[in-house]
Amino acid sequence: MAAMRIVLLGATGYTGRLTAAAMVRAGLAPVLAGRHHDSVSRLADRLAPLAPSPADEPRIALADVTDADSVRALLQSPDDVLVTTVGPFLDLGLPAVEAAVAAGAAYLDSTGEPPFIRRVFDEFGPRARETGARLMPAFGYDYVPGNLAGGLALRRCRDAGRPASRLDIGYFIEGRFGVSSGTRASALGVLVAPSFAYRSGVVAERRSTGGRVRQFDLGRGRSWKGLPVAGSEHLALPLLDPALSDVEVWLGWAGRWTTTASYAGSALGTLAALPGVGEGVLAHVSRRAARTTGVGPDASARAAARTLVQADAADAVGRPLVSVRLEGPSPYDLTADLLAWGAAMAATQAVAPGAHGPVDAFGLDALERGCADMGLVAVT
Repeated sequence: MAAMRIVLLGATGYTGRLTAAAMVRAGLAPVLAGRHHDSVSRLADRLAPLAPSPADEPRIALADVTDADSVRALLQSPDDVLVTTVGPFLDLGLPAVEAAVAAGAAYLDSTGEPPFIRRVFDEFGPRARETGARLMPAFGYDYVPGNLAGGLALRRCRDAGRPASRLDIGYFIEGRFGVSSGTRASALGVLVAPSFAYRSGVVAERRSTGGRVRQFDLGRGRSWKGLPVAGSEHLALPLLDPALSDVEVWLGWAGRWTTTASYAGSALGTLAALPGVGEGVLAHVSRRAARTTGVGPDASARAAARTLVQADAADAVGRPLVSVRLEGPSPYDLTADLLAWGAAMAATQAVAPGAHGPVDAFGLDALERGCADMGLVAVT
């Protein structure tokens, strides 16, 4: 039988390079996979000195998401772990998840694209239960912190004997923050894609945000707005508590332009929904956004940003119960560390077949400890 391997697809992209470095520092001996031999070979040589020992140095493999056979060839055993950072996932993500399901392997990705996340849960989750595959999409800044904050809030409510009926989870960034080329490509597509929320105990479609925003009190005089977005929290957190009937996720990156951005998202979503127009809009947006790849904030720019994520729990009549706020490193550094940690956990811990959020995959206590080691901690 082939030995277990951790394979990183998209290793030479921006998020891929950060994740590869995090994996090597952790002694995971990853297989770095990409399209071009020279690029992955140079990356492996550059990262080798970071390995704890020669046996932990990275290896390389060639694969291209436009060649599904090459992606399938990356996996040799159901014990393998495939981590992919190749996006936009709506355009490029299917070969990797299909390969993991077919091999019965473990799978993690860095997507923040809600339609792709929902497809992993709804379409590939049942197939994974049949093949033994373990699927953990959106295992980065999008959307692990919100799942952790929500899980902690639910536990505090249960411990107090006051089960939560609603969770509102806000994502914010403190300090100067730049985005990578991959984030731009994904975000523009998501802006016009169908969205969803968890309402009255079911996942509900949401085409338009209608300019909706929510105000979050983030402590120390910080009161910021977020606009509604879909995330893995809508699909994963209801699995943790049957009393939970409503989950909403809010994105606060736009600052004082949040309300304007919410209206703009509604307008673009309506345009994209028009017959004969939507597919063209999405294709044009995707092509333009994907022209530049592999570029993102440098180490000093990342150090200037901090992650803030808050979960506010309320009872069935809307009375506030508890708030859990997490603070930690920049989104890109956090994503790299989360993917490395998740890959190590998937390689060493038993995870049930199917599609999972981070809490039901590894447990709330383990996730809290792992995130604390990365610097993502609860401050309330």
